[in-house]
Amino acid sequence: MDKSVVTAKGQIVIPVKLRRKHGIKKGTPVSIFERGTEIVLQPLTDEYIRSLRGIARTWGKRNLLKALMEEKKREREL
Repeated sequence: MDKSVVTAKGQIVIPVKLRRKHGIKKGTPVSIFERGTEIVLQPLTDEYIRSLRGIARTWGKRNLLKALMEEKKREREL
């Protein structure tokens, strides 16, 4: 397990081993979200974007607009 310290500005340093492993370079956009009690940092690399291809089909008949509206409602409640 690697450690990092949060600065006064809320910044952290991602250890080089993890940056290399996940293809994080200067300017790589990342998504930060909560999953239960965890804070997850997801690099938005080309490889990750390609892995999402076709994901909307897995929702079956679920209404994507309805799902988005539910998610926004949960965010507002926080």
